[in-house]
Amino acid sequence: QVQLVESGGGLVQAGDSLRLSCAASGRTVSGYVTGWFRRAPGKEREFVAAISWSGVVTDYADSVKGRFTISRDRPKNTVYLQMNTLTPEDTAVYSCAARPIYLVHATTREFDIWGQGTQVTVSS
Repeated sequence: QVQLVESGGGLVQAGDSLRLSCAASGRTVSGYVTGWFRRAPGKEREFVAAISWSGVVTDYADSVKGRFTISRDRPKNTVYLQMNTLTPEDTAVYSCAARPIYLVHATTREFDIWGQGTQVTVSS
């Protein structure tokens, strides 16, 4: 089983940037699609972005497209979420997720392994 640990959250001002990290460890970390989700206070969990195992194919929610970038460093077993031009509406707990899909260029928005999450707060 893979374990996921997020880091990089914090308090920033509107317009700032932040980079989140999702480090994977465990029995095997190969062949996984990795994604980011967020849950704002009082709202449902929302898909943010996903990246294929190859790192070539990415998928973004419309609300973050053009501002957020997901990337993968396979030797480090880490996936990043670079968030630029943050707004107060981006305030949420951000969680990474993984799902074993042994197709190198596949992505998905359905996951079954979750990290604990990291808080991102954007002040106006």
